[in-house]
Amino acid sequence: MEENTNKLEDKKIGKLLMELSLPAIVAMLVQALYNFVDTIYIARGVGTLGIAGVSVAFPIQMIIMAFGGMIGIGGGTLISRSLGAKDVERAENALGNIFSAIFVLSIALTILGTIFLDPILNLFGATPDILSYSEDYMSVILYGAIFFSIAMASHNVMRAEGNAKYAMIAMIVPGVLNIILDPIFIFVLNMEVKGAAVATVLSQFVGVVYIGYYFLSGKSALKFHRKNFILDWHIMSETLAVGSSAFVRQVAGSLLAIVLNNLLGTYGSSLHIAIFGVINRLLMFFFMPMFGIAQGFLPIAAYNYGAKRYDRVKEVLKKATIAALTWSIVSFLLVQLFPGFLLSIFSTDPSLISEGIPALRIDTMFIWVVGFQVVGASLFQAIGRAGPALLLSMSRQILIFIPMVFVMSHFFGLMGIWYTFPVSDVLSALLTLFFVIRETKILNTLQKNQVQINNEEKEIEESYTSEGKHEYQPQEK
Repeated sequence: MEENTNKLEDKKIGKLLMELSLPAIVAMLVQALYNFVDTIYIARGVGTLGIAGVSVAFPIQMIIMAFGGMIGIGGGTLISRSLGAKDVERAENALGNIFSAIFVLSIALTILGTIFLDPILNLFGATPDILSYSEDYMSVILYGAIFFSIAMASHNVMRAEGNAKYAMIAMIVPGVLNIILDPIFIFVLNMEVKGAAVATVLSQFVGVVYIGYYFLSGKSALKFHRKNFILDWHIMSETLAVGSSAFVRQVAGSLLAIVLNNLLGTYGSSLHIAIFGVINRLLMFFFMPMFGIAQGFLPIAAYNYGAKRYDRVKEVLKKATIAALTWSIVSFLLVQLFPGFLLSIFSTDPSLISEGIPALRIDTMFIWVVGFQVVGASLFQAIGRAGPALLLSMSRQILIFIPMVFVMSHFFGLMGIWYTFPVSDVLSALLTLFFVIRETKILNTLQKNQVQINNEEKEIEESYTSEGKHEYQPQEK
């Protein structure tokens, strides 16, 4: 499978970005679609309180997945840079460490989550009328923690070695299966919210079976070696440092949900928690293509940075930014023009739709800048710059949104909560712009230095060749 890694350095950037991004976009849209379907089925089969209960539990599920994403993205960029530097041994060492870390973390999360489930749900904003729904959902999801974590990590490893097609299949299979199983467990078996969780866990298990087939059948360019399952401090420290930015971004969403669920319960009601849950699922569908573009961008930028092809790093940054910005603008137009229709997909509750329309329009007022922010933060993950990557991942939701939402809600109540979204989008995009401009100047300097080194090496090689020709003259007979 070496041709998959070679193309990261040789193939035209536009075609390569499309080749790696499209499968990721399709797969993520399917993942978002089954979250859509989960919410729709729960709304029809259980009601608004069911949506609110799952909305409280869902951020906890996202934290579990965030651990897998942290290990997968951090280890994946390390694999890409190692392959770019032609260091296969280090890439395979990273692969073994990824799976060992995932196993330890997921078992720990299952045990701790099961023991402290009710306190965790209360922390995340579960009110007395929705607590039982949240318990039904999370009590099942926790037992599937290992499947979620393996899946999240493996998808990133597949893309890291240029195998986006297999990563797409590994995401689509459980997504489609979940859509099929949902109505069976929710309606036919009358398991309601718990049925949605069972369908999700079973679907992820099947996805992990396919992942096992991928790695053990020779589809991967990397091999498992027993010695690589022993955790290596140098490998893990770099993995966690780079992956921490992805972890913070996902966990920030969960922390944000804790704050919002509690504030919405204070300044609004369970209805507004449900509205936020629907908007969150809806925005996830629009954000997934942006994250898909970023997933296609990561291995290209990381590999070429490792190979010292800084010109290609800059080119893929430019093309990925244009693609993500274009989709951001399309998303903005859709949610602003058709908010009622989009909300009615999830629920027929007239109160949810009427109060959700202004909230959705306000929340997405500056959604068109999010695509740039996602790609810009991904640049620093790709090149192993843990500090800026972490800062940019924290900026929108932790450093800006959470402090601001307390202030805005204090002065403006419920409307202040909704208006915090566009303000945070603008400020985080400006911060990202500052760091990307600075890093682009550094890449320009590195490129000039590398061109000079290449020219010097070429001159030395030509001089040796020229001297050799003069020293050796064939004798006449």
